[in-house]
Amino acid sequence: MSKSLKKIVEESREKNIPEVDMCDRGVSNMLDIPGLFTLSNITQLVLSHNKLTTIPANVADLKNLEVLNVFNNQIEELPTQISSLQKLKHLNLGMNRMSALPRGFGSLPALEVLDLTYNNLNESSLPGNFFYLKQTTVLITDSSTSLSWASSFQSTPPFRPPPCSATLRALYLSDNDFEMLPPDIGKLGKLQILSLRDNDLISLPKEIGDLAQLKELHIQGNRLTVLPPELGNLDLTGPKQVFKAENNPWVTPIADQFQLGVSHVFEYVRSETYKYLYGRHMQADPEPPKKNNDKTKKISRKPLAAKNK
Repeated sequence: MSKSLKKIVEESREKNIPEVDMCDRGVSNMLDIPGLFTLSNITQLVLSHNKLTTIPANVADLKNLEVLNVFNNQIEELPTQISSLQKLKHLNLGMNRMSALPRGFGSLPALEVLDLTYNNLNESSLPGNFFYLKQTTVLITDSSTSLSWASSFQSTPPFRPPPCSATLRALYLSDNDFEMLPPDIGKLGKLQILSLRDNDLISLPKEIGDLAQLKELHIQGNRLTVLPPELGNLDLTGPKQVFKAENNPWVTPIADQFQLGVSHVFEYVRSETYKYLYGRHMQADPEPPKKNNDKTKKISRKPLAAKNK
């Protein structure tokens, strides 16, 4: 295995190949790949479908990296140095074992796509100001293909990368443990895709209605009973838009509208009648529905020894 990987590194260096693909090579430690971190000119690194448990701090040496794909590994933590990848655009961390993100995560001024699908994350896993920092940018995607795809403050920094609202186009947090989203989600003004399916969400913040460019919203498989009226600010009913909301315990009036179609749902949540009923519902503060998914059986929760058998 090591000779094969060594050859890939040597060919990349000798032929100036910008894309390095080491998908499904049984790699358990990036430091065991001879010469990998000397490839300072590569722009794409694919290590999906391996056995990595961490990403070493040396990743900061890959200063020209634009795509990093470590989908389907066993990664439990990230180094703070990952924030040094100032040219990174696509970061695929889907299907790993992370329950927290490092302080400073998000200081990636070029990042456009970030995939955190199928981990063990929840609202307490996010560093402060994850969705908006004067010096950071955060982005997410949801994909398993090979090349698919907060935060340290200084009072007077010499350079300020644009905030995440200037770059973020797709955010995928599906198959995690979120019960709520911070209101700051509304600051991601460029967001086009937001995937939250199969979490434990019991409500959506009204600020979701500020995502004016949103084209896809996936909220199926949660514990949602109502929708914020502000969702009606969005246009998710056209032929090029996607709104998925199945497998939620909706209150009867909303469930009835879903039977008629998505356009009826949006017309209803925009109505004064619904706004009144929603206000009464939230004021009553009803008990949230019980969790209906046994996530202890997730691959990301199983002991590593059991997973590797």
